[in-house]
Amino acid sequence: MDVKSCGCLSLFFFLFSIHSYATAEIVLNPERQYQFAEQYFQRAEYYRAIGEYERFIYFFPLSDKVELARYMIGLSYLRGERYKEAIQAFNALIEEYRNTGYALKSYLGISKAYVELKRYDVALSILNNLITIAPDQEIRDKAYYKKGWVYLEMGLWEKARESFEEISPQNRERYNIKQILTELKEKRPLTRKNPTVAGLLAIIPGAGHLYSERKRDALISFLLNGAMIYAAYEAFDHDLDALGGIITLFELGFYSGNIYGAVSSAHKYNRDEKNRFLNYLKEHSKINISLVSPKKNKSILLACQFSF
Repeated sequence: MDVKSCGCLSLFFFLFSIHSYATAEIVLNPERQYQFAEQYFQRAEYYRAIGEYERFIYFFPLSDKVELARYMIGLSYLRGERYKEAIQAFNALIEEYRNTGYALKSYLGISKAYVELKRYDVALSILNNLITIAPDQEIRDKAYYKKGWVYLEMGLWEKARESFEEISPQNRERYNIKQILTELKEKRPLTRKNPTVAGLLAIIPGAGHLYSERKRDALISFLLNGAMIYAAYEAFDHDLDALGGIITLFELGFYSGNIYGAVSSAHKYNRDEKNRFLNYLKEHSKINISLVSPKKNKSILLACQFSF
């Protein structure tokens, strides 16, 4: 065999080996592809996880994990704080799969997204829908529990209590209901500031802020308005009418701001009291209903974790 023939033969084997290697490289395995997506999710790289879950669905549309992958896409959007995309993903899953386990879990995901968007009314509507269609009491109790916390976020303590009371007796211990109801009864904040009263008191500069327990703001308001009123009086007393008019004009703005600030302070006081109590409840009574799917079990299991 001459040199030319040997060269051609070597080139043939070289190209064949490259082709075989390349062919081996592009073979996709459904289990490994799904695990790859899960790795991104576990590392909180949610946007990369979404891409890999979508790749899994595209290449393996007949896999029995397609529904789970679609659910995890919605959950990745939720964890990544892209709430509108999460709602779209969960709604699409519900539309296609109706009342399967992951479709029912998607209702909880949608309600959480709306809570994060401060759309509490819509979140409650979603949970009410879930309660209506839920096939068993376990799922209904999860929805009642979530409803109770949505009402707490809204500051509607009595509504929250009524929702927690709806949870069935067999699940009350699981959801720590006795402690929650005790906290609502005994430690609920009773002190509230009336914004109207704060505004009326603000006729005397600083008094409205003092009513809302904002002593520093009360002192600043009293001194500033007092100084402006005194300056206007001195200007008019010395026949400096133009200067007095200008000072009076500015003082009217400060005085109006004093009243508006007093009303706002009362609202802020009430909001802070609500948040303080809500944070206390979360730290001492709330359990975490995890929306993350179990790795080896496709059943509708939701992990519960108590905080004490």
